Amino acid sequence: MCGIVGYLGKNNALKPVLDGLTALEYRGYDSAGIAYIDGSSAAINKQVGRVKVLEDSLFQPKQKPHLAIGHTRWATHGAPTINNAHPHFNADKTIFVVHNGIIENHEEIRSFLEKNNYKFISDTDTEVIPHLIDYHYKKLGSLEKAFTKTLQELTGAYAIAMVSTHDSDKLFAARLSSPLILGVGKNEFILASDPAAVMEYTKKVIYLDDYEMLVISNSKYQITNTKASKNVKREAETLDFDLQQASLGDYPNFMLKEIFEAPQTIRSACLGRIRTEASVVKLGGFDNVVQQLDYIERVIIIACGTSYYAGLVGEYLIEEIAGIPVEVQLASEFKYRAEPLSRSTAVLAISQSGETADTIAALKKIEDYGMLRLGVVNAVGSSIARLTDAGVYCHAGPEMAVASTKAFIAQVNVLTLIALYLSNGRTKLFKPLLQELDVLPKKAEELLKQESNIKIIANKYSGYKDFLFVGRGYNYPGALEGALKLKEVSYIHAEGYAAGEMKHGPLAMIDSKFATLAIATNDQLLDKTYSNIQEIKARGGPIVAIATIGNKDIKKLTSDVIYIPDTLEQTQPTLVAIALQLFAYHAAMKLGKNVDRPRNLAKSVTVE
Repeated sequence: MCGIVGYLGKNNALKPVLDGLTALEYRGYDSAGIAYIDGSSAAINKQVGRVKVLEDSLFQPKQKPHLAIGHTRWATHGAPTINNAHPHFNADKTIFVVHNGIIENHEEIRSFLEKNNYKFISDTDTEVIPHLIDYHYKKLGSLEKAFTKTLQELTGAYAIAMVSTHDSDKLFAARLSSPLILGVGKNEFILASDPAAVMEYTKKVIYLDDYEMLVISNSKYQITNTKASKNVKREAETLDFDLQQASLGDYPNFMLKEIFEAPQTIRSACLGRIRTEASVVKLGGFDNVVQQLDYIERVIIIACGTSYYAGLVGEYLIEEIAGIPVEVQLASEFKYRAEPLSRSTAVLAISQSGETADTIAALKKIEDYGMLRLGVVNAVGSSIARLTDAGVYCHAGPEMAVASTKAFIAQVNVLTLIALYLSNGRTKLFKPLLQELDVLPKKAEELLKQESNIKIIANKYSGYKDFLFVGRGYNYPGALEGALKLKEVSYIHAEGYAAGEMKHGPLAMIDSKFATLAIATNDQLLDKTYSNIQEIKARGGPIVAIATIGNKDIKKLTSDVIYIPDTLEQTQPTLVAIALQLFAYHAAMKLGKNVDRPRNLAKSVTVE
């Protein structure tokens, strides 16, 4: 969602801040702004639209400012306008603030400030922050004390950066339930809400934790835990981030590039974790909790969006392979449910970014329950990685397109490894699955060679306004994820359904204008899926099928077939997902949509 970048150092602050904002464009935003301090003077520029619009309109001062903050905003409180864009400031423009998150008590603070003659020019919750800092500064005479006092009075979620002419050689920041990192370079510091914004300048970073405040000067930084009122010592870590992976190369957009990275994504997820000849699965991230895992009788998987659908695949895998009951819950619902929980239950959180606000809130709900908390995340050092007791990284590399593709592939394969690990080898599927995971990348490569055929089919069906995706067993979560992908990037209305539910309502929608994508791969329920397809065909519904290569019977039901290589039922979700991603991608491209930046969506959802 919103992005923060700040700079303090010996060089011109404008370039690293603008570079950082550009690097954060993939997160989704509708406006951008920058404020910089040059001695006792300050300047601000805000624009609706892309960072390039901001950069082109920016007045380049003769002096090179060493201190600046910037922001890309994704509208929550108030429409995308210049007044609502960040940075926000106090009346005399001496204090400037950028903020990610939501200030829940902003109306109460606004009312208090208005009674003290403060005037507001935006509809945002953020604008209360610089005014409140100003209020306390006038009483306390210290900017640091005013910033600390303001943080103590804010309720909600935030990552905040502040600069001021009152203290023009310091950059202030704080976090609570919204990510914030400090990049440590040579004679410079770069503050950001995402590692992508700093990696061009440094790979040395410090992750802030909740209730921590950061004060940066030209030569040093100080972290303070405002809740415990004590200083914190923390050394910088090295980012595991490949800059090459975050660039387009020869691809027209990131979504297609990331779909074609699926074979390498599978390899990376399994690398060093499986030894096929020895029939071994090793998950180093679980080594410290291996004894606790022996006592687990139930697993609750919590996630949102695409990660939730990966979790549904994980439910099938863990129950069948490891024999442990699994329940998958939306993280946004789990937090507010009153349900009995015991220490024999493990909670497994799945998140691409590791910063998903609802999933973090769900984990915090059980902080004092004594339950084992596990994580499957892609971002090393992220909040969820640090909140959990143990976990497995996806190693998918940076995913720049908003709609998740390779992260889903990585999550499904990591969940397969977890299921095998939890089984302790007590399943007849153990060796066959290890062997299949070993050859799965090559099968993904074979599937990607069919892109031109999938494009023809997607183009043919891109004109339909409504779509139904159906599947059974392991392919039911695939139907849900396929429908989501089509919605996200093409804006075609799509629904995912278990194929066996057709008679229980969805058949009422079927006619010649309502298309269906049926996942009919070789599995134990294929004959039943055929029956469901017959029901749709009998009512005149156009049908696209995904089938296993060599299946000739499917041609009797529809002439539009996308074939995937033959694989085990448990590994079909990976190949089916690749086919569905290509279908959604080419349908959206045919309709002229921006596949990397779908409207109204953000990459990392850091507010509830």
